[in-house]
Amino acid sequence: MKIAILSPIAWRTPPIKYGPWEQVASNIAEGLVEKGVDVTLFATGNSATKGKLEFVSETAYAENQDIEPKVWECLHISNLMEKADDFDLIHNNFDFLPLSYSRLIKTPMLTTIHGFSSQKIIPVYKKYNSDNFYVSISNSDRSPELDYLATVYNGINTKEFTFSPISKEYLLFFGRIHPEKGTYEAIQIAKKSGRKLIISGLIQDEAYFENKVKPFINNDDIVFVGNSAAKERDKLLGEAFALLHPISFNEPFGLSVAEAMLCGTPVIAYNRGSMPELIENSKTGFLVDNIEQAVDAVNRINLIDRKYCLEWSTSKFSKEKMIAGYLEVYNKILNQKGR
Repeated sequence: MKIAILSPIAWRTPPIKYGPWEQVASNIAEGLVEKGVDVTLFATGNSATKGKLEFVSETAYAENQDIEPKVWECLHISNLMEKADDFDLIHNNFDFLPLSYSRLIKTPMLTTIHGFSSQKIIPVYKKYNSDNFYVSISNSDRSPELDYLATVYNGINTKEFTFSPISKEYLLFFGRIHPEKGTYEAIQIAKKSGRKLIISGLIQDEAYFENKVKPFINNDDIVFVGNSAAKERDKLLGEAFALLHPISFNEPFGLSVAEAMLCGTPVIAYNRGSMPELIENSKTGFLVDNIEQAVDAVNRINLIDRKYCLEWSTSKFSKEKMIAGYLEVYNKILNQKGR
């Protein structure tokens, strides 16, 4: 079985810090290689893989302002499509644009829909629905207008995370600094519960950071540590009393939620999107609807068994679990296509 994995090129694959789609594409590629699958990763030239690497852009456009995103995205996608006959299956982790090539090639294409940036992109998925295969990353993130082969939860490399049976006393916000992620709400939860909050993440909305987050940062009870790399992430997640995830949108998945539980850290999240699928309420954290309920949940965190958080996350969100799901999907597609 020869598989092409198409990753985005906003960031390196895997990313040094932020880059969730690139991280998942990397975990898929490396997990398949470990299973003996012939894998070619289409990503940036500075990416790393145990499989074969194909690239046209040396670096990622979020890391190099000289790169015009749309130009190099087109070159990146076309590079794979022109070599489509070399593969048994293409696994698209790039979003909707590669679908527009799908009727021009013979190789079947599986697209993992990592979320809908807008309902305005649905027409592309609808147009190519009958010619392609779609997988969702949570049951909550499905469009009733599309057909899906399966839901395959994002899988984490468990070796990159350390279980911490005992926590420190701080709360943690880990994610994009953006209104929909709820950084401001996390600050209010921490203030009302009388606990220190550490904030780690990429500043995606500068105005929001300046107006709603920065005024509270004092390096005392509200601390901003920037965009953390792997070792820092592991330490922050593992030592946290709880991860705060007060989202204001229907999040398709939440890597930091699964990663925190893998470290033994419970999660307090707003009950939206995929959160009921990721969190076992009252056992690996708490699903809440507002700041007041979140504060109450902070006071009940000691009821959560950190070892059970590890067991839950490992059983549902490991790289091995994800790879088993995708191999089942691949075989279904190839059998259907007679390849």
